[in-house]
Amino acid sequence: MNNKIGALISIYADRERYINEFKKLHELGLHSCQLCTFNEDLMTEENAEIALEYCKKYDIEISAFWCGWDGPQEWNFYDGPLTLGLVPETYRADRLRQLKKGAHYAVRLGTTDMITHVGFIPETPNTAEWRSLVACLKDLENYCKNLGINFLFETGQETPTTLLRTIQAIGTDNLGINLDPANLIAYGKGNPVDALLVFGQYVRNIHGKDYLYPVDPWHFNDEVPLGQGHVNYPAFIDRLHEIGYKGPITIEREIHGEEQKKDILMAKKMLEDLMARYDD
Repeated sequence: MNNKIGALISIYADRERYINEFKKLHELGLHSCQLCTFNEDLMTEENAEIALEYCKKYDIEISAFWCGWDGPQEWNFYDGPLTLGLVPETYRADRLRQLKKGAHYAVRLGTTDMITHVGFIPETPNTAEWRSLVACLKDLENYCKNLGINFLFETGQETPTTLLRTIQAIGTDNLGINLDPANLIAYGKGNPVDALLVFGQYVRNIHGKDYLYPVDPWHFNDEVPLGQGHVNYPAFIDRLHEIGYKGPITIEREIHGEEQKKDILMAKKMLEDLMARYDD
């Protein structure tokens, strides 16, 4: 397996801090990234030019634009369903506008894929809430399609079966999945190895991250370095090989500083060793 290994890069308002993100990727020996922001004001021409300049300089591919949205964001089991993504109708219209803006920004960045968290997709399809969300997503997906952009669901806040059902209901051919195996663990929604049997054909990007299963039904457990959580990475890489996945693996470590660098390097080494088992 020769999948590119990369990392998640955030867009910062501070120019030097932003440029240093690309320098750090280069120093870590990574050649792929997802570019991410939850602030539409940072989707500027200047920031796009910086990304393209330093990706060219350091031979880094932008595999996807991770487009967030503003408004309340409670990353837990209690208020999360009421505040995250496009599911809450209170924030839906403005977030839909921001995601459409993000699709244009993905074009500017030269990538074909845009990712977001849609939110806690309802498990029961025979409801007005689910049908309304599907209608909203059809609007967004058709908008993306007209720009030549694939829309990728970030996994975790719904079961794999619910995500597959939603993709099939939308029905456009520009849909995909950014599989974050750690999120499936963090939200208690499924086993990422088995999830590939459900929706593997839609996976276009993957996050390399690890989490512990939740033991508090109100809050997540801890994010941990790759290999120290409940994602079975040897079995996960085996399954990726079985389904013929050729896309990138983007390391995401939700801390900062030297510890983050150390953990990214450790994750890179672990992933390379696991994939090397399939080298000819």
